[in-house]
Amino acid sequence: MKITLTGSLGNINQYLIPQLVTAGHQVTVISQQPERAAAMTALGATAAIGSVKDRVFLQQAFTGADIVYTMIPPDYAARDLRAYIRATGENYAAAIAQAGVKYVVNLSAVGAHDAAGAGPAGASHDVEAMLNTLADTHTLHLRPGMFYSNFYGAIPLIKYQQLLGNNFSGDVEMALTHPADIAAAAAKAMNRLFTGKQVQYVVSDVKTGDELASILGAAIAMPHLSWTAFSDEALLASLQQNGFSEEMAMVYMIEIGIALRNNTLLSHFRQYREQAYGEIRFSAFAEEFAKTYMA
Repeated sequence: MKITLTGSLGNINQYLIPQLVTAGHQVTVISQQPERAAAMTALGATAAIGSVKDRVFLQQAFTGADIVYTMIPPDYAARDLRAYIRATGENYAAAIAQAGVKYVVNLSAVGAHDAAGAGPAGASHDVEAMLNTLADTHTLHLRPGMFYSNFYGAIPLIKYQQLLGNNFSGDVEMALTHPADIAAAAAKAMNRLFTGKQVQYVVSDVKTGDELASILGAAIAMPHLSWTAFSDEALLASLQQNGFSEEMAMVYMIEIGIALRNNTLLSHFRQYREQAYGEIRFSAFAEEFAKTYMA
């Protein structure tokens, strides 16, 4: 089949593209970065260079595709991230309808069950709803948790302060996802196809902060590594010092942390936890993490 992917060569597509090409699909990958075209070609895909903000470009890129994979690429300059997410979703829905695409695999998020969900979850809820209005299109929404790969950003904190943390205590559970599990779930859906409007949670593991610190500490020979709960204000200040805009820090970190400690973000996921897809446990990722940490 002909498949068009958004998301360039990001955390997920680096795993997804080879799987789809190996399965015999014709894969086109949308990217705003022309310099990545050669790497896409090397993986057996065709590059489509343009912006997801350009509805005409999207329609052209989607035309002829049997399946489209949609995700909202980060926009670090956006002053209103929720508005940006919704606007991109509107572009996707319009382009899919105009191109007549029959199958869509959409990357959503844990918490998207709630229209008023914390962080990007509420806007992801709206994007799901937009895609669900496409009467002639079968749609699967993948809802992952926090990416394992986010922990690479904590390496300086671990190295220089010997701690790990967020704006919630170490006994709070997090839903965690390896990007490779998202790719596997997406490839499975594209190979077997699906009908109607469906939701699939993709959660590789569920751990508390204390458990994460223990697992990573063991992997990097730092058994005393501990989890620290920061205040919202302290975490925001630290994120801004490290280059985050206030909007990015609030939406993707502070608000999510508040929803986790208030036990609201994962409420719907917990009802369907047994049906979630995910095979790569955090202990396995810790070995990957250790190689990068020690490099």
